[in-house]
Amino acid sequence: MNDELRARAEIDLGAIRANVRALRDRAPGAELMAVVKSDAYGHGALPCARAARAAGAAWLGTATPQEALALRAAGDTGRLLCWLWTPGGPWREAIEADVDVSASAGWALREIVAAARASGRTARVHLKADTGLGRGGCPPHDWAELVAAARAAEAEGVLRVTGLWSHFACADEPGHPSIGAQLDVFRSALATAERAGLRPEVRHMANSPALLTLPEAHFDLVRSGISLYGVSPGPEVGHSADFGLRPAMTLAGRLASVKRVPGGHGVSYGHHYVTPGPTTLALVPLGYADGIPRHASGTGPVLVGGKWRTVAGRVAMDQFVVDLGGDTAAAGDDAVLFGPGDAGEPTAQDWAVAASTIAYEIVTRIGTRVPRVYVGEGAG
Repeated sequence: MNDELRARAEIDLGAIRANVRALRDRAPGAELMAVVKSDAYGHGALPCARAARAAGAAWLGTATPQEALALRAAGDTGRLLCWLWTPGGPWREAIEADVDVSASAGWALREIVAAARASGRTARVHLKADTGLGRGGCPPHDWAELVAAARAAEAEGVLRVTGLWSHFACADEPGHPSIGAQLDVFRSALATAERAGLRPEVRHMANSPALLTLPEAHFDLVRSGISLYGVSPGPEVGHSADFGLRPAMTLAGRLASVKRVPGGHGVSYGHHYVTPGPTTLALVPLGYADGIPRHASGTGPVLVGGKWRTVAGRVAMDQFVVDLGGDTAAAGDDAVLFGPGDAGEPTAQDWAVAASTIAYEIVTRIGTRVPRVYVGEGAG
């Protein structure tokens, strides 16, 4: 670790590229979208986008238009879909930047048409169907009307329907009855669109778990989110290694203090941990302001001196403590919170279990006070 850094998130871009290749191999008949929303799930949007493109990702995906426009401003020119819109959003800017935009309702389509007319450009639009997730997407009873309006605008030349899509609710629970039900609704939505005369470039529904386990859901395009970063969508789906994926992020800090204390010594706020006997305490300079979940107080695993330790007491805003017992360490030694697991360190999934959450949240919540350090930037 760089001696100047109290902590860092090391991002292996070689792992990102290898993950893209492994994911493309699992869906050979479809193009791959690398989802880089939320700063690439905490890994850094631009470096990860470039790595994914280099490994053959034909599309990028973002949630907010600001994320998409930032990629364009940084020089990305490939196919790029942005889907989380609210009324009055920067439709014109997105259209002029050649961003594919998503519409789930009539209001969105009307704003897209107005922006396309104002810009003099043809908007590229993906229509999203709600097939059972109950979030964004057009419900079945309004789908034919949305499709007809989109087709009319397409005939006018102000937009081109380039995609039809939806999203699973329970693809991370293999065998869940909603999976097949949603696929049936999506196929019906596709048939309705085809009868209306729409001929999209891509039809897509598969998120990471569906990409990994549901070939029948691959259609023309698959969307790789958490799997792009080498993290499994969940233990029910399988481990990362089962799919040839490697976690790209390693989070570590440098011990800020090491000291001997007597037995009966309270540790951190509330004294929820009291030393059982004379011991050595080490201070890790990372806390919930950096994204370390406070819910992992007393349970979060950390590798120090080649051994797993557990957060002793509460995680504070900037720091937490581990009890080294009879072992020794020195200020400046590494404390590895999670990584690929190669050296025996915990993984993001281990922290997810400790915090009763999902690994997505563990990597995504790592804050901006933690510098991202990129390795593996060469070929391969």
